[in-house]
Amino acid sequence: MIRSLLATALMSVAIPAAAASLPNQPVQTLDLARYVGQWHEIGHLPMFFQRKCVDKITATYTANDDGTIGVHNACRVKDGSMEASDGVARKVAGQPAALQVRFAPAWLSWLPMVWADYWVVDLDADYQWAVVGGPSRKYLWVLSRSPSMSRTLFDQIKERARQRGYPVDNLVMAAPLD
Repeated sequence: MIRSLLATALMSVAIPAAAASLPNQPVQTLDLARYVGQWHEIGHLPMFFQRKCVDKITATYTANDDGTIGVHNACRVKDGSMEASDGVARKVAGQPAALQVRFAPAWLSWLPMVWADYWVVDLDADYQWAVVGGPSRKYLWVLSRSPSMSRTLFDQIKERARQRGYPVDNLVMAAPLD
């Protein structure tokens, strides 16, 4: 009886570790000058603040003079209109692809809870697609410079995200796959 309880306990620890065969960490390098610009969302894990978005989801990043990154997110909602939100991202010291983003007003920026982790965890060498997540694995976005992506490429990206421990079976598709 004790052996089976011990075996069950060991298996419950080993299975999640085995499921994440790639480390969930930001990519080693990120050239922000190449990263800024418009990205189209291909898919995301369900998020409360995106509950109204239907499609045409974009994120546009601009370099600010103070070293931060302006963030403009937009999407088409069910009634056909567009909704948008603006925020700012800041670099995390020592990790070029780990950022923090906030959409709360600037006067609240001193509160740690208004900043969310924004990790670029997978990135095309030519900056044509990117995958954004975080340490909790509760959110994930697959982004592309073009409004669609090939199914083959998407499946490869999705598999690497699965290997990092993200629940990719829950992805909400926001754009067509070719």
